[in-house]
Amino acid sequence: MNISVSNHLPGTPARQPQREVLNVKGLSAGYGPVRVIHDLDLVVQCGERIGIVGLNGHGKSTLFYAIAGLTGWQRGSIKLNGGEVGRMRSQGPGRYTHEIVRAGLALIPQGDEIFHGLTVEEHLDSGAYTAAAWRDRAARKLRILEIFPPLRKLMDVPVGRLSGGERRMVSIGRGLMTDASLFLVDEPSLGLAPKIGKSVINALMAVELGNAAMIIAEQNVALLEGRVDRVIGMHVGKLKGEASAALALNVYRKA
Repeated sequence: MNISVSNHLPGTPARQPQREVLNVKGLSAGYGPVRVIHDLDLVVQCGERIGIVGLNGHGKSTLFYAIAGLTGWQRGSIKLNGGEVGRMRSQGPGRYTHEIVRAGLALIPQGDEIFHGLTVEEHLDSGAYTAAAWRDRAARKLRILEIFPPLRKLMDVPVGRLSGGERRMVSIGRGLMTDASLFLVDEPSLGLAPKIGKSVINALMAVELGNAAMIIAEQNVALLEGRVDRVIGMHVGKLKGEASAALALNVYRKA
């Protein structure tokens, strides 16, 4: 399956470097009594495309959920576009997620986090969450179909009838329908055949970010090496600094 790409999404502004999209300081987060993230710091500038690599279970998804306010508990500072979205919370995961989305966040989860009875078009429409995105949804869908041409003939098909690769396209396309300034893409190649996984990554690499930023969590380090602005390793809930993807993978194998 080949996937062509488009370099622009509707309303994408010109890139303005050296502006912080995300600033995380002293973040700890977990579920119940379990701490998964430990005093983590991370700064992401506009226009950056960052890879976070590490083995399964070391906190990549939990970091994304914490930024979105979906962990069981968390503490520390999370600033999105300069505004504090982290808060201190010990219960009620998801209570403020809608506000964080409106502040500019798009979380594209791993796997089949989709509604199998809805059609492809209904899923894409659901991604146009803000008022501005909803008004512009027709143009946005056209751009998504330029990125993922196989979806053109499937718009009226329930996603439960699609292949794994097609469902992943729907999930990513839904995330790209938003007005986000920060895209969190969790394990986009997970469970896909190597050729399809590579095509999905190619699509993400070709999206023009403008003033937005993108963080991609991956176990398949080779898909990101030499293609993102930074590769940051993650191990037992801590970021291990920037490194080449090959070096990062070697570190975690020895840890």
